[in-house]
Amino acid sequence: MAWQMISVLVGTFVALLVAHKLAPRLGLVDTPDIRKRHKGQIPLVGGLAIGFALCSALVLMPQLIPYQTLFILSVAVLVFLGVLDDRYDLSCRSRLIVQATIAVLIAVFADVQLVTFGDLFGFGHVIFDWLALPLTVIAVIGAINAFNMVDGINGLLGSLASITLLGLSVLFALQGDMAHFQLCMLLLCAIGPYLAFNLGLLGNKYRLFMGDAGSMMIGFVVVWLLFTLTQKQTPLVTIDDTSVRPVTALWLIAAPLMDMVAIMVRRARKGQSPMTPDRGHLHHIFQRIGFDSKQTLFIISAIALFFASVGVIGEVLDVTESTMFYLFLALFGCYYWILTKIFRFTAYVRLVRRSQPQEVSAG
Repeated sequence: MAWQMISVLVGTFVALLVAHKLAPRLGLVDTPDIRKRHKGQIPLVGGLAIGFALCSALVLMPQLIPYQTLFILSVAVLVFLGVLDDRYDLSCRSRLIVQATIAVLIAVFADVQLVTFGDLFGFGHVIFDWLALPLTVIAVIGAINAFNMVDGINGLLGSLASITLLGLSVLFALQGDMAHFQLCMLLLCAIGPYLAFNLGLLGNKYRLFMGDAGSMMIGFVVVWLLFTLTQKQTPLVTIDDTSVRPVTALWLIAAPLMDMVAIMVRRARKGQSPMTPDRGHLHHIFQRIGFDSKQTLFIISAIALFFASVGVIGEVLDVTESTMFYLFLALFGCYYWILTKIFRFTAYVRLVRRSQPQEVSAG
């Protein structure tokens, strides 16, 4: 396993270097605007390089995942879709159509679908029949866009994805599923070099962004792994077939999921399209309060790690599913309430800071 991890690490690093150099020629660069506050044009090729490294690894190690061909094709299509979106700014409708099509294909041909919520409410197991397919489409689209929406500051998408994959790897290992454990490890090795580039650890000259190609790919891979972990891969599901309870999946992606749902509800209440971009995400709020991007990254990553740890510990200790679900709902309720009040609070903090007398240095 060690040599595979090293190979993916080195392969991704080389792919990132090559993609970084080709980005301007391909028109895959991000330019600052009213929402994007970075300086200069930054290559949008992180996802392209990671996708190439992941697909190459799976071609060489097909034993890591069932339905390897369908998985690779799905990843490739989403990466290509993301590249087109980064280059030409595709409509929301066209992106959703492709994402929904992929969700249907993996449900029909790979049985990777949402067939049960488990004993989510404490009244017995919730098992779907004909609703499984439409709910799978909603879940896949939701996961893809949840990770897409958190890609707002350097390191955030990569860090949140790494935390989710770390939680998945622990649970796969506990279930004795070493193939999927190894796949999670390889994905972590692919994301590692990207974080080094994205955070400027190699210097600002080599800084790059994930792009929609990467965020959509990561969201898809995560939801595939979550279904694999928590859903029996057959339409003939029975109550005892699920190894890890479905509620645990909510905790593994709690940070991006809560942020997406809260921001979409807030936009809908304002009469806006839920997909309209703005500066109301959690990372924007921390920055409005006064935290810089590195502090914001640390705080949100710590929150995500806490949520994922609660999910894993709850699974290991066999805390009832309904308890885990209602606790999740309570935390989300607190988060949404804070979100509705935070803009007044941040405005007050900024007003207080402006009203404070400035120190005058003796010269």
